[in-house]
Amino acid sequence: MFGTQHVLVMAASPIASVFLMATALGFSSELTLQLLSATFLVCGLGTLVQSLGLGGCGARLPFIMLPGGAPIMLFILIAQQNGVATASGAVILTGAFYFFVLPVFRRLLRFFPSIVVGTMLLLVSVNLVKLSGQLIVGQPGSATFAAPQQLLLAFSTIAITVLCSRLLRGTLGQLSILLGLFGGSALALALGAFDRSGLSLFPLLSLPTLMPFGVPRFDLFASIPLMLFCLVSMVEATGQTVAISEAVESTQDVNRDVVRTIRGDALVSILGGFMGTSLIITSGENIGVIRATQVRSRYVTAVCGVLLILFALLAPLARLIGGVPEAVVGGTSLVVFAIVGTMGIDMLRKVDLRDHANMYVVSIALAVGLLPILVPGVYSHFPPGVAGLLGNGVAMGALTAAVMNFLFHCVGRQRTSVDPKAKLTH
Repeated sequence: MFGTQHVLVMAASPIASVFLMATALGFSSELTLQLLSATFLVCGLGTLVQSLGLGGCGARLPFIMLPGGAPIMLFILIAQQNGVATASGAVILTGAFYFFVLPVFRRLLRFFPSIVVGTMLLLVSVNLVKLSGQLIVGQPGSATFAAPQQLLLAFSTIAITVLCSRLLRGTLGQLSILLGLFGGSALALALGAFDRSGLSLFPLLSLPTLMPFGVPRFDLFASIPLMLFCLVSMVEATGQTVAISEAVESTQDVNRDVVRTIRGDALVSILGGFMGTSLIITSGENIGVIRATQVRSRYVTAVCGVLLILFALLAPLARLIGGVPEAVVGGTSLVVFAIVGTMGIDMLRKVDLRDHANMYVVSIALAVGLLPILVPGVYSHFPPGVAGLLGNGVAMGALTAAVMNFLFHCVGRQRTSVDPKAKLTH
């Protein structure tokens, strides 16, 4: 049941990414179904790798892997300019590029202290809350934009989640997010808002196809946008690993876990390239579920991985999840993603923000990160690759925080010798 809770909160991401790709590139319904199956399969296998470990890959922490929003847009851009086979090849090359740059990146991990990670989690939360709000209200200009029924479903889902968390005890209390989803779905069914058009037992099996776009074509120059994003993804993976280690009170070596997380992302992304998906990366979204439910076991997310594989193979299950209204999913996500922000605040609480340097580190990083999140298209006149990089507010905010922290706390600071006896006395 706890694994199902994770799946239902996160399932909107792979479904939305596949349908976005299919719409932009004009895929047939049969190919779209195959890609949905492949995405669930790769996400499930990746979740197992991160939760249980595979050699030196996987952090052995309760992580879930999902398609990233920015990689999907870059995949579509590469496919439109160079063909879908080249886009798949770019994903595979980028997965290999992770392994190539990781030895250099691991030397930089000391530049990501709590002030950087806490700021990044705040930006992650704002970005995800914004996406949840878009799920609730729909597309601007559409006939159903901000329809009262959608708002009713979202706020009812939130209310049921809060009531279950407040009134229920034990296991049922820990399942409050799942119960809120069920309650919101039941209300949607009663109001006729639950999409039952796709519900059918047949076809029963949905088997993904290896290399659905033909043999991948490797073009190094076409792959550069995704390779640049992989550097951004490594920064995000660092923050997520630190955050989830704190959430589960892990006693493992965080620096080692960061390296294993990134290796897992690289391995699973290479597999995804051969299955026709974009980069599949570690998701920070489930951190909010863990903090809300206090269920910290990595075996729960391992069960989630198994369920995702079942969804990949059993088409009716995927269609059932696809029928849940976006407003219900958005209402649940709103709670979960806001909790990620409280984790960022908790990390920043340990930093003395009255200090002049720390105040500037956080404020400038938030300014740089929030601008593209709150003002979409601010870099639209830049070249596509550059715009995609600068437009990732989470990554740019985290990088800015790391650079500002380095400038204020590392550059020009001289080490002072400490008397060992004085140190012992203190």
